[in-house]
Amino acid sequence: MYKKNGLLIILLGLFIIGGCTGNNNATQTEDISDPLNPDRETERNTEFNEKLGYVHFSKDEIDVEEETRSATIDRNQYADMITRTILQNDGFDEVATLVTDQEVLIAYEKSGDLGSEEAADIAVKTAESFMPRFFEVYVSDNPALIHDIQSLHNSTTNRNYDNTINQIIKEMKKTPQGMTNNK
Repeated sequence: MYKKNGLLIILLGLFIIGGCTGNNNATQTEDISDPLNPDRETERNTEFNEKLGYVHFSKDEIDVEEETRSATIDRNQYADMITRTILQNDGFDEVATLVTDQEVLIAYEKSGDLGSEEAADIAVKTAESFMPRFFEVYVSDNPALIHDIQSLHNSTTNRNYDNTINQIIKEMKKTPQGMTNNK
């Protein structure tokens, strides 16, 4: 009788301890529920920001891994970094960024004395500083395009949305594209 009660208490204790040690998924749920909120708090890991990046491989190691490894980028993270960086400049009230497999589309609402050409130049240079060179960058100060870009945020890169993306790019080209990005 005492053994059964003791075993029951031990099992109950293990369940309680096991339940309390689970991952706290509140931040993951927060990130998923509102990925377009540029005002959400992001955790800054100073350890990663202060470390240098270094990798060393031999030719033989790379040849073995070639079949299983491919270069990928997190398009959401790039869009987030571009948007946050643009918003750090004076004169921008709202920015939406969409990163596809070939293009970066940035629509923004500007304020104050910031000129259209200067705003476009800031947006283009910011995107170009983050993205690989082969990405085409298109910008617009037409706030209506923010909603068009947002409508594609859950899309994939299988190019089923080419027509929509091309229409948005066509509209973006009607506005200044920056001093160095005349498309």
